[in-house]
Amino acid sequence: MPSFDPHHWPGPLSCRVTTSKLGITAMGMPQLLLWCCKGKQTYLVGLTGETLDQDSGETGLVRMQTVVIGGGIVGLTTAYHLAREGVQVTVLDARATGHGASDVNAGWIVPAEAAPVPGPGVVLTSMKWMLRPDSPLYIRPSLHPQFLSFLFGMWRASNARRQRAGFAGHLALAESTVETFDDYRADGMDFEMHSTGLLMAFTQRANLDHHLTHLDLVKKYGLEPTVLEGDDVRVHEPLLSDAVQGGLFFPKERHVDPGTLARALHRRLVDLGADLVEYAPLTAVERDGDRITAVRSHERTFSGDAYLLAAGAWTGPLSRQFGVPLPVRPGKGYSVDVEPLAMRSATNLSDAKVAVTPLTRNLRLAGTMEFGGLDEDINQVRVDAILRAPAIYFRDWQPPATPPKPSAGMRPMTPDGLPIMGRLGRLSNGFVSTGHGMLGVTLAPGSAAVMTELILHDTASPRMAPFTPRRFRSAR
Repeated sequence: MPSFDPHHWPGPLSCRVTTSKLGITAMGMPQLLLWCCKGKQTYLVGLTGETLDQDSGETGLVRMQTVVIGGGIVGLTTAYHLAREGVQVTVLDARATGHGASDVNAGWIVPAEAAPVPGPGVVLTSMKWMLRPDSPLYIRPSLHPQFLSFLFGMWRASNARRQRAGFAGHLALAESTVETFDDYRADGMDFEMHSTGLLMAFTQRANLDHHLTHLDLVKKYGLEPTVLEGDDVRVHEPLLSDAVQGGLFFPKERHVDPGTLARALHRRLVDLGADLVEYAPLTAVERDGDRITAVRSHERTFSGDAYLLAAGAWTGPLSRQFGVPLPVRPGKGYSVDVEPLAMRSATNLSDAKVAVTPLTRNLRLAGTMEFGGLDEDINQVRVDAILRAPAIYFRDWQPPATPPKPSAGMRPMTPDGLPIMGRLGRLSNGFVSTGHGMLGVTLAPGSAAVMTELILHDTASPRMAPFTPRRFRSAR
């Protein structure tokens, strides 16, 4: 085997060492292996001077390999950020990438609407709503210890102080989201995106007043809200009915067709040389002490230097295979696509908790939060509630003549409504990014950026602090 030739290094030998591990040379001697970043590439270099892998085409240089478990919006986005830094990425998904919640969501890029679900009165209200199968938030009763623990955590987080702190954390994480989506397009991704802002419409004055208490936070991040009182909201959006008492308009928010975004990420990853393995459910995790050595999908084995668990609502059961059980539960949401409507912007029917998204091909109505099982079964009662909501907010709204086909997706929910991002327990090469709830599209770029820094450079951004897995006892 030829010795390491410094002339094969792509540029001067100075580089940034990001992390290291102990390896064995071809002669059976121990050597220190260093992950070094040079430009947009990440290489594994052995200090003994021996070639580590000739398959790379570079004597002495091996690209870092990362396995991402989960091909939803968070997994695909993080895989893309890693791949463009020169990492060899493998993405595993139990079905086709971009399906489920990543496809059927409202497609909103809305930092201004990023308050966590737990807030003042949420648990008490949800308890009352248990008697209403068509309520916006429904919790299916259960005496299972994991469910009761989750509900207790949600109750502890349902206060103004913690909701405000979580909102601030989300805003910081999403601070560069809009610009990052522009970067995606500049890199050749083709997806439908609209820059027409977000309107929050209220039929209940108390709900509007509650949202006014957070305006100082969104102003801090330059989101420039406009408060629309009384008829001002109808001047802004003439389609609104007299039942709407006011609104908030955020001009910098955007929305996408989420299916086109997921497909664009998939295509770009293929262009970058990533391996996307579909219909490959995780069936086993192989470990050696505190290090993951491989993951398996039935008879297939996938190995890497780092492993990222980003499996959305399926993270809960999958995390147990890594020996680090995480409190992620599915929160089912529904969407229906109807005929297009000439609206000025995406609109939140805030009291009914229904998102209205005008897309080129249709109008998407999305909403409800249902805590139950890990399934995508359709509850028509809840779908009908979504279809009824626009009649209260819009003049002359006509429900579809032919019942539209609804879709369901499972959002990954946590007790405090915040994502879980960071190292996966005590595993030296295990990481997790999950629990983004209804904010997957909004928070995916920021999450991808900080997770890439952590995986490649062992650098934890201060923006990750609110989302550490260690806030849960099982992940310490």
